[in-house]
Amino acid sequence: KLIGHAVRQAYQDVLFHGRFPAFILYFELEPSWVDVNVHPTKHEVRFRESQQVHGFIFGSLNHALSQTKPGSELNNVSETPLNSANIKAVDYAKMQSSLQFNRPGSANYVAETPNNYLQQIAQASQSLPEIHNSAATDEQMPPLGYAKAQIHGVFIIAENKQGMVVVDMHAAHERITYEWFKQAMASQGIRSQTLLVPLAIAVSERETHAVEQHKQWFDKLGIDIQVGSKESVIVRKVPTILAKTDIESLIKDVLAEIVMLGTSTKIEASINELLSSMACHGSVRANRQMTIVEMNALLREMEKTERADQCNHGRPTWVQMDMKQLDRLFLRGQ
Repeated sequence: KLIGHAVRQAYQDVLFHGRFPAFILYFELEPSWVDVNVHPTKHEVRFRESQQVHGFIFGSLNHALSQTKPGSELNNVSETPLNSANIKAVDYAKMQSSLQFNRPGSANYVAETPNNYLQQIAQASQSLPEIHNSAATDEQMPPLGYAKAQIHGVFIIAENKQGMVVVDMHAAHERITYEWFKQAMASQGIRSQTLLVPLAIAVSERETHAVEQHKQWFDKLGIDIQVGSKESVIVRKVPTILAKTDIESLIKDVLAEIVMLGTSTKIEASINELLSSMACHGSVRANRQMTIVEMNALLREMEKTERADQCNHGRPTWVQMDMKQLDRLFLRGQ
């Protein structure tokens, strides 16, 4: 359970819903770290330092995934032809909703809106040398190439040295904005809000013990929680960004997870879920006409952004079609 939980948490915002990572892990541990007597038929073992094991697995996978950026594996592009039967229609009308991005003034950690951010990187790109043309050499060509056109206000068509790149501009900008929000929060810290009335929550005795053991961890995440009695805890402060969520349910879920696994990522997951929603509403929408300069600025930001191969919901942000794939589509050379 602990290993599976750590792996799922590492992949939580890079896999599409309904999909799960398949993995085989090989560990070398001190025998004293493993309790093999928790299950009569040895189908399950327990780690004595479960929090350290969970943190190691999650941290290692999270670091590896963060190193993956667009273009890092273009030299190993698969030659498998596209299968249109696996492509489902997307209702882009829903993406162009009337919801507008509003900065959460109470959170006070976002310095500017993502759309202003896109305009700034576009303006910065105007000062770059005009080398994005068909005559650009392979040395000059960045991994995602240079934009050539926009289709139906949804996709960007770019040319790179492998062939053609198709980018879902909303999905790509959503990931850029999401990572930007996370970095802003990490650099400025999690701001807390004092509850008008302290929240008393009934819990088990094991859960009150978990609060005592993990007090510093709760403090770091902006939660002021104290033991009220053997079977109750009192919450006085919560992260500002979570002030409107169901705090009691969240705390109960967190404590249940700590008791079972020795650690929990539910608070961070809840914060990231809200940041993801903000990023979605703050990103460029379908039918937004972009200039070539803006499109190239978006491509350059994708190349610098962690996990930019997928949006926050696990959808791919871009696909590569090499020249062999394009030739096969038109039966060239056959």
